[in-house]
Amino acid sequence: MAQDPLKIAVAQLNCVVGDIDGNLEKIRQAARRARKAGAHVLVTPELSLCGYPPEDLLLRPDFYRSCNRAMASLATESDELAIIVGHPLQDGERRFNAASVLSGGRVIATYRKLRLPNYEVFDEERYFDAGTEACVFEHRGVRVGLNICADVWEAGAAEASRAAGAELLVAINASPYHMDKLQVRHEVLRDRVGDTGIPVVYCNLVGGQDELVFDGASFALARNGGLRYQGPSFEESLDLVTYVDGDLVSDRVSAPRTIEEDVWSALVMGVRDYIGKNGFPGVLLGLSGGIDSALTLCVAVDALGADRVRAVMMPSPYTAQMSLDDSRLLVQRLGVRYDEIAIAPAMATFDQILSPMFAGLKADTTEENLQARIRGMLLMALSNKTGSLVLTTGNKSEMAVGYATLYGDMAGGFAVIKDIFKTFVYRLARWRNRDGEVIPDNIITRPPSAELKPDQTDQDTLPEYEVLDAIIEAYMERDESPREIIDAGYAETDVRRVVGMLKRNEYKRRQSPVGIRVTRRGFGKDWRYPITARYQDEF
Repeated sequence: MAQDPLKIAVAQLNCVVGDIDGNLEKIRQAARRARKAGAHVLVTPELSLCGYPPEDLLLRPDFYRSCNRAMASLATESDELAIIVGHPLQDGERRFNAASVLSGGRVIATYRKLRLPNYEVFDEERYFDAGTEACVFEHRGVRVGLNICADVWEAGAAEASRAAGAELLVAINASPYHMDKLQVRHEVLRDRVGDTGIPVVYCNLVGGQDELVFDGASFALARNGGLRYQGPSFEESLDLVTYVDGDLVSDRVSAPRTIEEDVWSALVMGVRDYIGKNGFPGVLLGLSGGIDSALTLCVAVDALGADRVRAVMMPSPYTAQMSLDDSRLLVQRLGVRYDEIAIAPAMATFDQILSPMFAGLKADTTEENLQARIRGMLLMALSNKTGSLVLTTGNKSEMAVGYATLYGDMAGGFAVIKDIFKTFVYRLARWRNRDGEVIPDNIITRPPSAELKPDQTDQDTLPEYEVLDAIIEAYMERDESPREIIDAGYAETDVRRVVGMLKRNEYKRRQSPVGIRVTRRGFGKDWRYPITARYQDEF
């Protein structure tokens, strides 16, 4: 006898941390759309009711009371549609990352997450206790097992659901993006399907939250591991997947995306949500004629629209005419407000003020850094006056080795390309120009320079960026020792120099603005090195 189909609505929602009423309304709207589409089950992401990650909000008893009120309200509104909602749960002195199933005016099942991630950007052991039991609920004759995010990243929880009678596994997630993350998710979930022999629906959060960006990209795997549904990346959506005769079917598999397209979308979403969710009217940034500020400006315009973005060029006597010409061309193409403020008068004033104290001392990076600090001060003044947030333009290569000025080019509220290596900055610039030149070719092809003294280039003080980035990636993202990096073929002088700079500049990074994470390890939640440390690496 053929089984009645179970139609599952997969809702990728952009939830806001702490906006319980707003998130509740998003779930209600998704439920209305799911009913209209004929769905029998609605799946929402991990902690969809309160947003992810709530961090220390989870230590507040009133936070749970607010979530409980919202859950009770949603439960009374439920009908024959089974709604799976992620929410925090307090039970006496214990707290759980939970998922509840609402149907028929009540909560019919609640699952408590078994595996609590405490690595990379995750810190769930600080907040939650681990659940101990599988959760399987029956709806329209189908036994559905629930898992939450990290549960499916290793063996155990999915098998427990299968042992409890599950015919179908639903995993709700708040899995943040990094490069190539979707492929990793597919591989991990195929392992769970192989272990259990049952199909899986994977629903993921979407949206920017501080340094994290969640890409959505929900999917479903058949019981043979085949991809049956692939949702869109970096956008809200609600799609149907049908479980029938023991397997899943769907008519939507989104096209594969390039890594440049994914990273660009992550940066755009990160900026749009950071500015929008925090209520800033717009952004401004210092334009230099270099590739980093040009790329940051393009991201900002794509995220917010030209009318909410302002670029300020602050030339010094060392600024090349080419930099001015390229900057003017770029802002003309993008249509943003553009101002030029020459900083030579301010430089002369500071020179006059400081010359008695600098008497007999040679000019050095002090004078160079003063230029960056003058620019930072001007940008922050404009920010204070207008309410717009200053975007900083430093990339990951610079953040690693301290090639940035405290209270200068590091002054600002959000670091857009903080986790983008310089070599990848060039890849993104060329990708942004794929349909026609927006970033002037001069900016992409000329040698990079801070333009703080005559004829300066970055390679005066840094190795070639291909070498620099490779050493940083090996040391920082893969935890390789200097000896291992040298054995891989990199010059010992370069390795010693780069690792030394990286370690010496932790104090700077600790004072830098939060920035969007797109690699496996960024200078944020998943980089917690001490500033004061005397550990000697293995050379």
